[in-house]
Amino acid sequence: MTIEEQDVNELIKIRHEKLKDLKERGMDPFKIEKVTVTHYSGQIIEEFEKLEGDVVTIAGRIMAKRGHGKASFIHIQDKDGRIQAYVRQDRVGEELYEIFKTFDIGDIVEITGEVFKTKKGEETIKADKIRLLSKSLQVLPEKYHGLKDQDLRYRQRYVDMIMNPDVKKTFKIRSNIINAFREYLNERDYIEVETPILSTIAGGANAKPFVTHHNTLDMDMYLRIATELPLKRLTVGGMDRVYEIGRLFRNEGMSIKHNPEFTTIELYEAYADYNDMMEITENIIAYAAKKALGTTKVQYGDQEIDFTPPWPRISMVDACKQYAGVDFNEIKTDEEAHEAAKKLHIEVKKGMKKGHIINEVFEEYVEEHLIQPTFITNHPVEVSPLAKRNPENPELTNRFEAFANGWEIANAFSELNDPIDQRERFEEQAAKRDSGDDEAHMLDEDFLNALEVGLPPTGGLGIGIDRLVMLLTNSPSIRDVILFPTMKPIE
Repeated sequence: MTIEEQDVNELIKIRHEKLKDLKERGMDPFKIEKVTVTHYSGQIIEEFEKLEGDVVTIAGRIMAKRGHGKASFIHIQDKDGRIQAYVRQDRVGEELYEIFKTFDIGDIVEITGEVFKTKKGEETIKADKIRLLSKSLQVLPEKYHGLKDQDLRYRQRYVDMIMNPDVKKTFKIRSNIINAFREYLNERDYIEVETPILSTIAGGANAKPFVTHHNTLDMDMYLRIATELPLKRLTVGGMDRVYEIGRLFRNEGMSIKHNPEFTTIELYEAYADYNDMMEITENIIAYAAKKALGTTKVQYGDQEIDFTPPWPRISMVDACKQYAGVDFNEIKTDEEAHEAAKKLHIEVKKGMKKGHIINEVFEEYVEEHLIQPTFITNHPVEVSPLAKRNPENPELTNRFEAFANGWEIANAFSELNDPIDQRERFEEQAAKRDSGDDEAHMLDEDFLNALEVGLPPTGGLGIGIDRLVMLLTNSPSIRDVILFPTMKPIE
């Protein structure tokens, strides 16, 4: 045990002794159930001229404390921020002041008093009453070196939010972005729904699912990897405009852009196509940025990213020609595509067709250049098993992905509603799955049955909320925008 750890343990022991003493005095703070808070710090500071001289009641955590004999200043942190309180013995009484002097950094208190401004011009509450509401039995890390350990910040988000006010600001912006999405869609007659998280088939995306077991039914089930297939079923059922905001789960790698559970919004509109989805994408993101930040221009690292519509559009094949120097319009066979891949040092795996090669070249050579919001269109059918074919070139689909800062932030297409074509693609995916590709689609007979009942021409869109929040808050890691990111337990 280090000297620092010994010191902390001693301080924790002292805090326990203080709590024991309070309980023996009949002042157990944990028996208090309700506090009538009249004002918060932000309101007092913003409306000081109106509130000066008024008596208010605030509650919050002690973040700083300095004493001068029979008078002390403390800083209280509440949901809005921090405000100073002035506690004097002759105002609160000698007995209460002696108890107050035992309060520690981190304790949660209630203060009632008069609003005034100190000689230094700081808005302050002159305490008439002070009451301990909750005794903090841990020592906040700022006592020594602040909460700077990134791993510890993610594990103990509650401490992170106390010590680093910008963290709470990030999650307020996240909430405002999601609220803006809802506003935008609700005003356009979309219906918000909830679809199952547990299912017997994991579909709607090429991804490896988490597997769990239902004891009563004695069967394996999957956490959803996408909301696409149940939402399309609802469109078949007559919900012409439908959306869901929720968590998805993929049993894959972790990185600054990937967490095993993440949040998306998916929406479907009958009688629309992927061009309509492009319009919705650029407008809903611009709307959310404006609502949450007041601007559509944001700084991410050393780049300014402008989400103002319209965004440029370029086909995947044209993007590969521009950035990789290979024209796949001139390549007719899978073998020619393999040769082109080898020249570009792209690994060719067994069973890869021309469409797979186009996608690999795009990911390796193009994505990093897409800093400003850009739509990449017309993906190969091999990597788009749920998208409608392009009538002018059936090897491609009427699909797009939206990119910003080199990241995919949205995916959409004109939905495949031909049940015969869909069955053929599912069967091809099932064959891949049987040969060892555990990310390939499962064959979903009920979804095929829904398509046979009849899905109208439909446009569908999915937006990754976590990555978008990263961009709009200048956050370097997806863990910075997920309140409780997935972490390996400390042994």
